Amino acid sequence: MPVTIAAMTGPDLAKQLFAAFENNDLERARECCAEGFRGSQNGGPEMDRDRLLKFTGMVNAVVPDFRYEEAVRSGTETGFVEEHRVRGTLPDGSQLDLMVCVVGEVSDGKITMLREYVDTGAAAGLMKALSAG
Repeated sequence: MPVTIAAMTGPDLAKQLFAAFENNDLERARECCAEGFRGSQNGGPEMDRDRLLKFTGMVNAVVPDFRYEEAVRSGTETGFVEEHRVRGTLPDGSQLDLMVCVVGEVSDGKITMLREYVDTGAAAGLMKALSAG
C-alpha cells in the first residue's frame, strides 16, 4: 500500500516533491505543499505555491531533460535539508549544472516553507532561457 503524503517524514516529502518537479507533475507537487506555502530563492521575494508551480512548469518547458542528481537529504526537527544537482540541456544546447541547497519546513504532513540557495552565476543560462521563453 503506498504511503500517503500526510504520513511522510520531511526527507520523504522532499523526495516526493523533487520527483514531482522532475516529472512536471504539478498536481503531485501541489499535494506536497501546504495551502499557505511560502518559498524563496537566495533570500529573495517570497513566492506562494501557485507561483512555485508556475515557475516549475516554465523550467520544464525550456529544459525538457530537467532532472535532479546526487541528492543528499537529512531530516531536521522542523523538516529537511536537501543538497542536489540540477541538470539538463538548455535551449542553446549548453548544459545546466547547478548545485542547490534547499531548507524545507514541514507541518501537518505538508511542506510549508522552502528556502533555496543556488549559485546565480551558474544559473544565468537558465534565467536567460526563461526570459526568452
